[in-house]
Parts: sequence; structure tokens; C-alpha cells
Amino acid sequence: MQTPDAKEVIGPAAGAVRSWPLGPFETNCYLVTAPGGVGCWIVDPGIGPQMVIKAVQSAGLRPEAVILTHAHLDHVAGVGEVLAAFPDIPVLGHESERNWPGDPSLNLSASYGIPIAAPGATRFIAEGDELVLGSDRWRVLHTPGHSPGSITLVNDRAGVAIVGDTLFAGSIGRSDFPGSDERVLHESIRNRLYTLPDATAVHPGHGPATTIGREKRTNPHVSVASGA
Repeated sequence: MQTPDAKEVIGPAAGAVRSWPLGPFETNCYLVTAPGGVGCWIVDPGIGPQMVIKAVQSAGLRPEAVILTHAHLDHVAGVGEVLAAFPDIPVLGHESERNWPGDPSLNLSASYGIPIAAPGATRFIAEGDELVLGSDRWRVLHTPGHSPGSITLVNDRAGVAIVGDTLFAGSIGRSDFPGSDERVLHESIRNRLYTLPDATAVHPGHGPATTIGREKRTNPHVSVASGA
């Protein structure tokens, strides 16, 4: 099901996580599958998700959920298009951002001059929840700071974390938006993400993948080595 516009980031033996950078913000939309199954998740369908929708359809996959790592415009703008293509699938997100997708002032789209009202979560997920996709199990971590409802999805068996805009390769999420909190963001990285095994592959909302160990050693914003 690979397309020229997608990047496979873990091997098929562990299922797959494939990403497409969508829209002007180049937001990574992830298509998550499990070994040997046709079920999938679409994580963070941003602006212009048509290529992701086509990949799902051409592969004969069955979307089981849309999952939002958080509800800023570049992560939710394509939810309506995904639901039009695959009706009646649930949308999962954190309850603290219950009203954000449909409110341009909360999802930041108004401030960018492109007001967007997207469908919101139909089911809320929180710290400690476990999500099942085929034979795979994913833990939900609440990792606020960039936004109050930011979450991370962790597959311990595969050693994979989808972290939204909390942590990037060599950087961290912005903390100057309404609802952001720099101190809380640093705590989420230190107390949630940096406690994962060093080999854990980190798949962020923007930019390339990295690992927990690499960021602990070298991230200039939150580095274990420096204590920053």
C-alpha cells in the first residue's frame, strides 16, 4: 500500500506506521495498521488528506478510528473529509479539547486567517487508556503543554510512540499559544516521554522521526545530559 507520497517508518512485521506531510504546515498524518489485519487508524488528518484516503481505499483497509493527538487546525482540518469517505467511524481525542475542533478561535485557525470548524471527538481518551488495533495494543499518555489535551500513543511491543507536537527531532512543541504551558510541556517530556526506552522510535507531528535516546542526549530544549 506504499505510495510515493508516504514514508514507512516501522517494518511490516510489527504492523506499519506510514506518514504523509499534509498542507502548508506539513503536518504528519499517520496511517497505522496491525500485523495481518485490514483495520487501520488515521491519526491527525490535517489540511488536504485526499492522498491518505486514496491509500486506504486502494489497499482495501478498514478505518476503525480517527485519532487526534491534539486539536490545532493543522491536525484536525481534514477530519470532515475523512468522515465523508468513511462514515460512522469514531473520532478519538482528549476531553480537555472537547470544543476545540469546531471553534476557530480555539483551534487557532482564526488567527491564521483560515477559520475551520472540524468535527470533534465522539469518544474521549485519557492517560492510561489502552487502544487495540488487531493484535497490537497502544497505550495513551497524556502529554500536555503544547496544548492541554495533547496525547501520545505508545506501542510497547513495536517500540513506537506517536507524539503529536510535544517532541520533535532536535526541538519541542511551541508553548506560546493560548492554552500552552512551557513548564507543563517540559514535565510531559521528562516524566512521560523520556521514561520510555531509549530505542523507542518517536514519530512527531512535523518533521522526521527520531528516538527517545537521541533526544534525551542531544535535544537542546529538554536534554537529560544538560538538565535543561
